[in-house]
Amino acid sequence: MKRLKILIVSKFLYARGGAEVYAMNLGEMLQKQGHEVCFFSMHHPQNIHVNEDKYFAKEVSFFQPSISGKINAALRIFGTGIKRNYEKILDDFQPDIVHLNNIHSYLSPIVAKLAHAREIKVIWTIHDYKLVCPSYACLYKGRPCEVCFVNKFKVISRKCMKNSLTASTLAWGEAIYWSKKKLSLWTDAFICPSNFMMQKMIQGGYPENKLHTISNFISDEKSEFISKISTVEKEMAYAYIGRLSVEKGVEDLLKVAVQLPYKLYIAGRGPLENVFKKKYASDNIIFLGHISAKEIVILLKKVQFSIIPSICYENNPLGVIESLCCGTPVLGRNIGGIPELLKTNICNILFNDNNDLESSIAKMFTLNSEIERKELSTVAHNYFSAEQYYQKWLGIVQGISS
Repeated sequence: MKRLKILIVSKFLYARGGAEVYAMNLGEMLQKQGHEVCFFSMHHPQNIHVNEDKYFAKEVSFFQPSISGKINAALRIFGTGIKRNYEKILDDFQPDIVHLNNIHSYLSPIVAKLAHAREIKVIWTIHDYKLVCPSYACLYKGRPCEVCFVNKFKVISRKCMKNSLTASTLAWGEAIYWSKKKLSLWTDAFICPSNFMMQKMIQGGYPENKLHTISNFISDEKSEFISKISTVEKEMAYAYIGRLSVEKGVEDLLKVAVQLPYKLYIAGRGPLENVFKKKYASDNIIFLGHISAKEIVILLKKVQFSIIPSICYENNPLGVIESLCCGTPVLGRNIGGIPELLKTNICNILFNDNNDLESSIAKMFTLNSEIERKELSTVAHNYFSAEQYYQKWLGIVQGISS
């Protein structure tokens, strides 16, 4: 394959979540494979430094106190303030491929439109359900919801976006303005990190011939670091690592955990952090707050298993991949793309609802041995390797280039 010039587009360029970690890891991996990579993002004080940040879009925020700040953020949804700088980097870098990640609201799909107009190939990795659900999560009153697949107006009538009529109306306008017809035309290939996601995209009306499934990967650097950390004393404990918010199902977990004799570590922050700390204060529940990537690995190596109790359609959680690569089994809810990652074996368990959560937690403490953990880690490192991902990514590039 010839050396390609690839522009990776992500609305944030720091480890805000799995999507941003993926985008940065993708850039590093493609550079290692001999390609030339640049990034386009929105300015943000936490962004990693890259030479091309002079092209980045001006920072906007929906949380600014001023009316003018909120208006600027609302206009960004429709592409205002992007075109000049973005076209400048397209002129100067002249990419062969523009690879999109999370772009809605702070960059907008205008980046796909402008690249397509120049006949640049566009690949888009889909990290959430925004293209079929205006409020991202396919969730309504704590239950999976797909009504917006066929009727986007429901996002307004149900006030799905932050329970706000204004925010929901903006989300509806965004979905109508950047319709699936336009996005399908401007995008040469959509990468869905789970087959579940791919099926939902098909349900939402996206062309099947442009949809591809590739599970996310773990960076070579993280893989090497995990392999080096081997002398961690095991503890009869389990861990949840992630955002403390409704859709993650953390309260379902805490309701059960507070009654159990096992120690649970909660790592992460979110809008419900303080509520949970007060409501579920217990000697057996330790809230760690935000911890570093290194500390996450050490925690995963220490506990008996990790748990992902999400009530939403998880796509392809990086936390599950990292846990498996650490040799740490996962107890996951049987929803979304989680089952695809937790293939049936004696280490991992899926639970269907809150009624069997308590028994599943107890069972997880009896299942795994050190030999099985090592085997789990070896299989995961191979399956989620950057090299495996690159070969599949390359196949997609060759397919849209022929």
